[in-house]
Amino acid sequence: MSDVSDVIRETLDGPWARVRERARTQTEPGRFGPPEADLPIEEYRARVHDQLLDLASLGFAGLGLSADQEGTDQGASVTAFEMIGHGDLSLFVKAGVQWGLFGGAVAALGTARHHELYLEPIAQARLLGCFAMTETGHGSDVQSLRTTITHDPATDELVVHTPDPSARKDYIGNAARDGRLAAVFGQLVTADGTGHGVHCVLVPIRDEAGAAMPGVLIGDCGGKAGLPGVDNGRLTFDHVRVPRANLLDRYGSIDAAGAYSSPIASDGKRFFTMLGTLVRGRITVGAAAGSATRNALTLAVVYGLARRQFAGPDGQDVVLLDYRAHQRKLLPALARSYALMLAQNELTAAMHEVLHADERADRGGAEGVEGEHGPGPGERDRRRLETRAAALKVANTSHASATIQTCREACGGAGYLSFNRLGKLRADTDVFTTFEGDNTVLLQLVGKSLLTAYADQFEAMNHVQAVAAVARQAGEALLERTISGSLVQRLVTGSRGRDADDALRDRGGQLDLFTDRERHVLETLAGRVRRARKDDPHQAWETFNDAQEHVLEAARAHIDRILLEAFAAAVDSTPAGPARDLLDLVGDLYAASTIEANRAWYLEHGRMSPEQAKDLTRHVDDLLVAVRPHVRTLVDAFAIPREWLVSDLLDPLTSEEVAASVSAGPAT
Repeated sequence: MSDVSDVIRETLDGPWARVRERARTQTEPGRFGPPEADLPIEEYRARVHDQLLDLASLGFAGLGLSADQEGTDQGASVTAFEMIGHGDLSLFVKAGVQWGLFGGAVAALGTARHHELYLEPIAQARLLGCFAMTETGHGSDVQSLRTTITHDPATDELVVHTPDPSARKDYIGNAARDGRLAAVFGQLVTADGTGHGVHCVLVPIRDEAGAAMPGVLIGDCGGKAGLPGVDNGRLTFDHVRVPRANLLDRYGSIDAAGAYSSPIASDGKRFFTMLGTLVRGRITVGAAAGSATRNALTLAVVYGLARRQFAGPDGQDVVLLDYRAHQRKLLPALARSYALMLAQNELTAAMHEVLHADERADRGGAEGVEGEHGPGPGERDRRRLETRAAALKVANTSHASATIQTCREACGGAGYLSFNRLGKLRADTDVFTTFEGDNTVLLQLVGKSLLTAYADQFEAMNHVQAVAAVARQAGEALLERTISGSLVQRLVTGSRGRDADDALRDRGGQLDLFTDRERHVLETLAGRVRRARKDDPHQAWETFNDAQEHVLEAARAHIDRILLEAFAAAVDSTPAGPARDLLDLVGDLYAASTIEANRAWYLEHGRMSPEQAKDLTRHVDDLLVAVRPHVRTLVDAFAIPREWLVSDLLDPLTSEEVAASVSAGPAT
């Protein structure tokens, strides 16, 4: 690895570089990587179970779970999960269910007594569990779950019941084979028949011998398109009774007399607060999708530097990555992966701060949920975190699906071989676009959040300010800077007045172009929604339904912008020198290729002339030429252990071939 690669790696590794390095040094062959040969499903599940226990023996879960919840390092925990994503994604999901979802539910929704009783055995994998939220008939619509949790004051127990087949808990990780205790989400009902919305209760599903508990029916989802080492199962409950103390009651509790109480008066706010505490799972899924994509890009780039096809003008077969079409397949995707990793680091840091602020508030006796006059600073931070987590989960997982497929095609027949992993990476990450939040639903969540924040800013203005804001065709948009606001504002201000040609070649100008697109899409969306009659629910629904593609486009524009902001901040923090220059060049490629992908919008809205659009394509090609000699340095900077890249795609390339390929330079 070169010095330039080392410096870039330090930037990419981010605030928890020590966690990444620890993971890299604990990767002796076969320990946490994928199996070298295809395994029968039961053998694969047993292998992943044993790997989970091995992770537990290293204290892996202690980063994010502890009985007193003090001393936890949430950022380190998510970063560790991200590194496991470079190995076997079945192990990542198994660990995510055990410690991120099941353990996270106990930590976030439970109180001190639950923490003292359960978190240590969960962290040590002595108590394996499930996160039973999704139902056969209700996935994304969590608020409408049909499982019931009814308090019986005669016995002071909670009765958990599946009222119909659509309420069966489905696709539940750890349920088919290994889980002993399930965190079950359902409608909490008191004895008088009053419903209090979705809550979570701990329900034993197997005894010590592994037999199903009375009233619990366990099924096996069987084979899946990917993730063969994860034992997904189905759970049905027939009036299963558990102690009232099993209710995770941080946000809603029932006393012995059957009276319900909550620190949050509104059912809706309570529901969204409870789900918001589980945001770490969504962040982790996006992080692991990024890891898998970097695996695929590393394999495809290394293969593209070795594989030759068709004779060039000198009579020698040409290296694949010297073909412009091949560069266009891989290099913009590589640049976007860089942007995503840098933005993911910023998101992880923001999550760490928000969750630790919540823990400090709890220890100080403050609820930190909502004040007399609406959400306080802590709540606003949580809402911003949830929006960014949804945005980057979508960005990482959709990029994984598209890019891993592109990498498979870029490696031809070699990429289709099972041993070379690209097909498995594609299969394993496919479900990431629909679990921990369906991507389309999450894009809607992001769009709605942006629309709400935009409307709130207008409501805070007086009439003159509002008119000026609506009339503004240029200038600073009503958009919150999510990352390094002062740096971004300085870059944008310094670029004002430049035409599209100059803006494309200047970071501030690029940011201005991205911001302008997001602002315009959001303003026009607000105009459409504002026309809906608030006193006519049907008409309001029709208006929003008709505008759904507009909502999704606002979210996509927002994602593109926050990725570029993260890139700008990372370049600014990297020491001056060749590494910073190369990182800056990759940032230019991300910006230019993203604008090129959306050039229809810029043309339609008069931000770019047809000639400028053609020049944009030439500019992207020039950037590909500039980046091409450095592609090995860029994938080396990911520093993925060889043991986690089990593939013959790495083997044909010798150091002499690398040197010859780089020194020859790209074809023009």
